Amino acid sequence: MKKLISIVAFWLVRISIFLLAGTFLFSGFVKAVDPRGMCIKFNAYLGHFDLHFEDNSLLLQFAAIALATTETMLGMNLLLGIRRRLTTLAIAAFMAIMTAITIYIYVTNSVEDCGCFGEAITLTNAETLLKNVVLLAAALFLCIFPGRHIRLISERNEWVTSIWTFVYIVSLGLYTLHYLPVVDFTAYPIGADIRAAYNGKIPDRHAMERANFYLQDQSGNDLTAMVLGDTSYTFLLTLPDEVTADDGCNDRINDLYDFCVDKGYAFYGVTTERPQTVSDWKDRTGAAYPLLYGLPDQLKAMVRSNPGLLLLKNGRIEAKWGNNELPIADDEGSILQLIQEHSKHSGALLLLLWFIVPLIISIFADRIWIGSKYYRHYNFIKRFKNKAMRKKIVAGNWKMNLNLQEGVALAKELNDALKIEKPNCDVIICTPFIHLASIANFLDQNVVALGAENCADKEKGAYTGEVSAEMVKSTGASYVILGHSERRAYYHETAEILKEKVNLALANGLKVIFCVGEILEEREANRQNEVVKAQLEGSLYDLTPEQFANVVLAYEPVWAIGTGKTATAEQAEEMHAFIRATIAEKFGQAAADETSILYGGSCKASNAKELFAKPNVDGGLIGGAALKVDSFTGIIDAWK
Repeated sequence: MKKLISIVAFWLVRISIFLLAGTFLFSGFVKAVDPRGMCIKFNAYLGHFDLHFEDNSLLLQFAAIALATTETMLGMNLLLGIRRRLTTLAIAAFMAIMTAITIYIYVTNSVEDCGCFGEAITLTNAETLLKNVVLLAAALFLCIFPGRHIRLISERNEWVTSIWTFVYIVSLGLYTLHYLPVVDFTAYPIGADIRAAYNGKIPDRHAMERANFYLQDQSGNDLTAMVLGDTSYTFLLTLPDEVTADDGCNDRINDLYDFCVDKGYAFYGVTTERPQTVSDWKDRTGAAYPLLYGLPDQLKAMVRSNPGLLLLKNGRIEAKWGNNELPIADDEGSILQLIQEHSKHSGALLLLLWFIVPLIISIFADRIWIGSKYYRHYNFIKRFKNKAMRKKIVAGNWKMNLNLQEGVALAKELNDALKIEKPNCDVIICTPFIHLASIANFLDQNVVALGAENCADKEKGAYTGEVSAEMVKSTGASYVILGHSERRAYYHETAEILKEKVNLALANGLKVIFCVGEILEEREANRQNEVVKAQLEGSLYDLTPEQFANVVLAYEPVWAIGTGKTATAEQAEEMHAFIRATIAEKFGQAAADETSILYGGSCKASNAKELFAKPNVDGGLIGGAALKVDSFTGIIDAWK
């Protein structure tokens, strides 16, 4: 049954990744190739709240490109397995916000289309809501299993793909703001037959929009059929907003009109029905060409530019130009030369290849690097160089076991065994208080160091039953265990209490084995990092770097001790790496590299070698297995 659940979870993760990544990448791409269209959609949303910006507002343009970039980056990070936990959380938060907005739109019916996929795919509000609910569910599912994502590029090189994705999508957005959409998803791309749709033919998804194409003169006469039926060339200069239209290209427009007059081609300006602004435009530009009226939404869709230029023949769109790329006309030229000289934009496939090919090359190069002998050597050296600098330690914690005679006998046996066969690591035994002085009399601490299991949080005084750090030191012990999970749980030792104990122990010349770790509920809530960091901050962050140099850390996965659950070597390494990174943030990388971090889980001779092979595991704090020489030395031998 467990195997079946694991298989189902595996495939659900894969499906969720491809569903979310594919949606985000497509959504980001269609927004990036038509940011002006997204600005128009933003205004539709804002208009519901009686807010309005110009369609060419810098704020809206920034928002459009930012949204496209965010969606594309999230989709690419998810697909490649970059920053998996952060990415899944960000996507879940993004979808939660989008779903809430969609619910509002569905209830109020404030807009007809959410604009999720620009002009490429139009959805009803109900379809959009269903889509977002499914995507939100997939995102929340991935948040449960972030570690099951497959990483397609190494952590070392992930910045390459991230930067390339960012640069590509921002550049694409800025390019299409300056020129026309590289891929035209509107109802009026080059090649579209407006006349056919107007006459009720070619029933595609844009047919209804084209069928509503409308032009009239200033006297109110419908000229649509005449313009679409012209068998020669007809230029339409689109002016969605005469007030904000760029008049810097006016000379080219007037030259082009003169060219059309000379060649016998029709040329019309098309604007909205606002007589005063039309008059202002004529006065500002000296326009001699006739002006027609069109529908506002139609003008915005015909050419994503203000002004824009459309070339028709038999009602079919032959060419389009934005205000920054208007053709230069002269008497010797021809209409075909104008079309041919117009720099045609790359098709969708070529545009995608410009993004995908470098991406594939970087991933392939990364795989070659990872698989190379040099990388393996480099990684081996990097992983174990710092580890070689740190002390390798196996420490035994006897807890409340063995009477004095049994303890002395065990210590003698261990001491003799290790004197014969020298260990390849530091060995420490931490015994009950009553054993310390007796064992110290014969123990060779060059072979086996001696430590206590606890000390008081007071220097001296009327504290019946307590043993001070000074007393521990006087027995001949050199180490003390502090912060053990059992002390925290059974005796309610707080961070403040442990801080006092640590300071007193160090002040009396003892080295501290400081324990940290999370319980089952904290692990299941995915709070292990937060808990462990708080334990370190609460008791050790007041130390100087010199004091901290006398601290050994021990990680205890309390949730895996006596619960029937198992902590893997990978989970141990993950937490040890986090602890080392946390220490580096506080005390510097050099201190972190020199600090030994022991594993305090269920460590036995059978799994010690696997655990100790991890780059950030420097040994073990051993419980039950330390009560027998054979089992304890079996763990010690894992270092050989």
